[in-house]
Amino acid sequence: MNRFMIGQFDKFNFEKQKRDYRDDFYGIEVCHMDTVEDLEIVKSYVEEHNIKVGFHFPVLNHQWRFRDPQYLSLNKQTQNESYNYMAKEFDRAKAFNPHYVLTHYPKPVILDEDVDWSNWRFADRSEYYFEKEYTYDHFVDQSDIFFKWLSEQGEKHGFMPILELDAVNAYIYDSDFLENQLKQYSNIKLCLDIGRIHLQDCIDPNFDGLLFVGKYAPYTELVHLWNVKVDNNVSCGHYPALESLSKDEGWADVEAYLKRISQENNTYKILFEHKSHLISEEELQNCYNWIQRLV
Repeated sequence: MNRFMIGQFDKFNFEKQKRDYRDDFYGIEVCHMDTVEDLEIVKSYVEEHNIKVGFHFPVLNHQWRFRDPQYLSLNKQTQNESYNYMAKEFDRAKAFNPHYVLTHYPKPVILDEDVDWSNWRFADRSEYYFEKEYTYDHFVDQSDIFFKWLSEQGEKHGFMPILELDAVNAYIYDSDFLENQLKQYSNIKLCLDIGRIHLQDCIDPNFDGLLFVGKYAPYTELVHLWNVKVDNNVSCGHYPALESLSKDEGWADVEAYLKRISQENNTYKILFEHKSHLISEEELQNCYNWIQRLV
């Protein structure tokens, strides 16, 4: 299980750490701590227990008007503020000597206007554009600037930049642009989020989840693992990935996804981004055992 991770969000949860973490896990992912004091608690704990750390952007809450930087924004001021925001947070993370710092990509998201995105979580309208508002050529130009800058930031601060793919459109799944960028800037890796991929697979007729993870598996460093039930409604978000959850009832086919990724990559880490309190300790251990067998 030395490729497994758990998340710590807002504040360091000692009870969660004791219940969910195992001595042979790889480490923890830290996301948007509420205060500098909370960050110090994290730092003391991971140093005392020799635990590896990755950061999910932002490192510290409430440093900008949005949680996620909007480096692809059509608003030049917002774009510039986003780059400054990222630079400050990367510098803040440096004291932890993190394995990685993860940001969402693309941001804002570019959406196919023919798909019903009402079940996708957006903080507000600034987080996305429709394709008619944001051309492919502009997406390529701005993404290229971002990749070059992000690669340099990773080298400067000594961390691996990871991009967690948010909702994606044809600019990503029907072109080779992203793949070529990952080849050119090889220190940048991907995070595949199983819950997001399953949800988009259910709502977007042009998106094939298994084909998508197969295409990007070679560039993947991290998998965010959780399940969600999609039938007439979307329910049970961030539910643990249990072997008993059937795809015939609307749950993600976790086994198929992980086996497909593992065909191309046997070193990626798995972050259990689930609500572990929803299940018993025995079910949690069964979850770990099942995923260990799959990968």
